[in-house]
Amino acid sequence: MSPRHFSRLSLCAAAIGALAIAAFTTLPSRASEEAVIIPAPAADMPAASGIQTAVIAGGCFWGVQGVFQHTAGVVNAVSGYAGGSKATADYNMVSMGTTGHAEAVEIKYDPKKISYGKILQIFFSVAHDPTQLNRQGPDSGTQYRSAIFTTSDDQKKVADAYIAQLNAAKVYKKPIVTKVGPLEAFYPAEAYHQDYLTLHPNQPYIAYNDIPKVENLKKVFAKDYIEKPTLVSNAKVTN
Repeated sequence: MSPRHFSRLSLCAAAIGALAIAAFTTLPSRASEEAVIIPAPAADMPAASGIQTAVIAGGCFWGVQGVFQHTAGVVNAVSGYAGGSKATADYNMVSMGTTGHAEAVEIKYDPKKISYGKILQIFFSVAHDPTQLNRQGPDSGTQYRSAIFTTSDDQKKVADAYIAQLNAAKVYKKPIVTKVGPLEAFYPAEAYHQDYLTLHPNQPYIAYNDIPKVENLKKVFAKDYIEKPTLVSNAKVTN
């Protein structure tokens, strides 16, 4: 069993007992990683029309999906797998950390309302800690790595330049370890993983690790925050 499997099962089991629930409610209202205030990218994607796609990975996809479902301009955010083959794009196999996959989120967005650079700024600031190698919070393994899967040369240029910009500005105490590489394929995760943060806000893992990410989005990126999440179950754009 992977460390993440164990941590999730442990937290879920804790939620069953009243004493365990009480214990979790006394935890401080903050995520394992605090938001970091960072500058916007100096270089961004050129203007485009039509719905665009960004694919990112930053630990548990529940929290990353939840953040972008509360982001204005995002028309759909789907939890899934990237970096491995179709044959192993299965939660149980991915959780072993041997498939090459990362838990990722495919973001469909309207570039007239939000830019690729803004998505990366939110990703690096509130969605995860890009200085953690092959882990996020309580979860460890390559399936929880920080990664940007690019769909074009322009996306790669923006991502690489932004990482260099942030490292040069020393906005983090450690260097960014996010890997940037081309997207070969994205495979949506099982249905029960979709909209997980919204459907299970009181689950201890979500309440402690992921809800604070959404709260940080509201605080740090107030102009980009929407109260009502754009859920997969309600999304109109799927292509």
